[in-house]
Amino acid sequence: MNMPGYLTTDQAAERLGINPQSVYNLANRASDFPKPVKVGRTSLWPVEGIDAWRAAHPARRRRDAK
Repeated sequence: MNMPGYLTTDQAAERLGINPQSVYNLANRASDFPKPVKVGRTSLWPVEGIDAWRAAHPARRRRDAK
């Protein structure tokens, strides 16, 4: 599915550097995470919302990364 300004779950996960299930977990647990727009059974995530959330929550550094 291709809607301008929206990402599929896989695309949102790739953009955030996490797995797709984590996108759904964040949507359910983090009150400031953008909510998806449903088109049929497909969840589409607003690009601006995903980018704004990432800017407010920088990626955590892994413990073994130096």
